[in-house]
Amino acid sequence: MTTLPLAPDPKLYNDDLAPVPHDRRPWNWLNLATIWMGMVHNIVVYEAAAGLMALGFSAVECLEVVAVAYAVLFIAMCLNAVSGTRYGLPFCVLIRSAFGPVGAQLPVLLRGFCAIFWFSVQAYAASQAVDAIMMTVWPAWQTLSITWLGMTMHGWCALALIWALHGWIMNHGIQSIGRFELVAGPLVIIMGAGAALWGLSVGHGIGPLFALPSHLHGWAFAGTFAGGVTGIMGMWASFAVNVPDLSRFVRSQRDQIIGQFIGLPVTALIFTPMAIVTTSATVIVFGHAIWNPVDLLLALNNTTVTLLGGATIVIATLSVNVVANIMPACYDLINLMPRRLDFHRSAYLVLILGLAFMPWLWFTQATSVFALLNIISGLLGPVTGVMLADYFVRRRQLLSLPDLYRRDGLYEGLYGWGVAAILAFIIGGFLAVIGAFVPTLALLNKLSWFVGCGVSFTLYLVFSQSGSIDKRRLLPNVPRVRHEQGNM
Repeated sequence: MTTLPLAPDPKLYNDDLAPVPHDRRPWNWLNLATIWMGMVHNIVVYEAAAGLMALGFSAVECLEVVAVAYAVLFIAMCLNAVSGTRYGLPFCVLIRSAFGPVGAQLPVLLRGFCAIFWFSVQAYAASQAVDAIMMTVWPAWQTLSITWLGMTMHGWCALALIWALHGWIMNHGIQSIGRFELVAGPLVIIMGAGAALWGLSVGHGIGPLFALPSHLHGWAFAGTFAGGVTGIMGMWASFAVNVPDLSRFVRSQRDQIIGQFIGLPVTALIFTPMAIVTTSATVIVFGHAIWNPVDLLLALNNTTVTLLGGATIVIATLSVNVVANIMPACYDLINLMPRRLDFHRSAYLVLILGLAFMPWLWFTQATSVFALLNIISGLLGPVTGVMLADYFVRRRQLLSLPDLYRRDGLYEGLYGWGVAAILAFIIGGFLAVIGAFVPTLALLNKLSWFVGCGVSFTLYLVFSQSGSIDKRRLLPNVPRVRHEQGNM
């Protein structure tokens, strides 16, 4: 492990937050690509094609929206991953250079809340799949019909199984996540390809959905296109912030770029047509489109297909939940209490907190849940903008490792608060979400991620260069510490 030149503050440091040295970074481009494959292949992304077509796009235009969204995501992810790969640091530590050691808790808490909530919702969705599948292959399962806290006993059993699977994977540590994704990512795409081949066979071609024309033209098309791109990016806005949590374990910048290119835009452009072709087949077989893969398995009523498909859905959910939600939430919790929490303890705490959200009750108000999560995701665009501006422009890709783990150092700001970052975040976040509440500003809502990221990027540089309040101006005797790359 990298030795820090100065004694770190125990409130800001433990072994899980320390820089990962190069000789302890096991992931190459293939590991990262399969991790992203596992995350891109999930029920939410599968159903996103339905949402786009419901807006009036043709199948080809859906692919264009997906291509633009994932191209922008790829650029944002790669840029924000650079610092993680260079220094081996997680998001919750890197963010201190802009927001300060105390102010950093604001975006960390926001990201942590979003991660645990998404984990809870997606894990419950997977438990519903398990519940439905068990009722198909074992009819006696549904006799466990006693209701407790708003859920049947067979629902509780399915939920317990899903929670236990998440705990089992997390109990084996970071390295096991890489090995799990190495299998899970390709397995999900193989099963998706099998479903697409079934669709091509049943439909004798690409199917009726590809034959549907576009219903959008002119400005209506442009506005809806922008909203579609923003909507897809909203699903990944939280991960654009904490991608260093993954890239810190990657051997080189080349590996992280190649891995993310294959895992993000390439995989998305392969997976989306699979979803459309498979759904086209349901129009022919059942007379209407079935976009939910669980509903499709139940409609097919084939035990073998149900078992294989159900297992794939569960694996896909585990893939996205472990890497995109539990792992970043663990680092966020460790950052709050580094003296009491390590990775394993925080993983169990995430499982408990996720259960405390009682997602089965929230599912009765699905519109409210996703409206809340979309607002939170919109607020994370400004965090991305601040991080990129701070690292690439203000710091010129040079960070002082010792100062990231101490108070009264280079990143102290005003009593631990990075005022420029906080102001840029508040203003950018306000503009990103105001369109959701003020109809006349609806255009801002359609471009919320871009507005929040762009405004915060610009304002942070303006505020940080305009003599904004800095504790160093109040404490002139505190020496400036030279930027260091560290012994990586």
